[in-house]
Amino acid sequence: MVKIKYAYNEEDEEKIAKSIGRSLKISPKHAVEICNAIRGMELAEAKDYLDDVIEMRTPVPFKRHNKKVGHRRGLEGWPTGRYPVKAAAHILDVLINAQANAEYQGLDTENLKIQHISSHRGIIIRGWTPRAFGRASPFNTPTTHIQVVLEEIQ
Repeated sequence: MVKIKYAYNEEDEEKIAKSIGRSLKISPKHAVEICNAIRGMELAEAKDYLDDVIEMRTPVPFKRHNKKVGHRRGLEGWPTGRYPVKAAAHILDVLINAQANAEYQGLDTENLKIQHISSHRGIIIRGWTPRAFGRASPFNTPTTHIQVVLEEIQ
């Protein structure tokens, strides 16, 4: 098994809890936008936000990957957004896992803040789809790695 390194320099090991999701079958672009939206939030607030995205009540602002993306109501300071339900559900699972890790370490789960969250492209699962006249076209599935570091605040 490969040792996984986080894109975060630990300052105080006793006050943080980490979690990682490897090779999740979600869009890397959607994961980047969700991570940018919830970075710096408290854990309970981020979980409520992701629940609202899954229920399609709150859109995620698409600031970087926003070509031909429509405007959504409810966004402040940025007009374009989407409802990436599948990616939000996977990131919520990683946050719940990080919360369980914090509880196991003895941290106060009511006072947790997302110190670091990032997404990176994973491997590409190669595939093919049949076409006419005996040909085939590539049909690849991207994967994404998600890293979460929660910090206990006073």
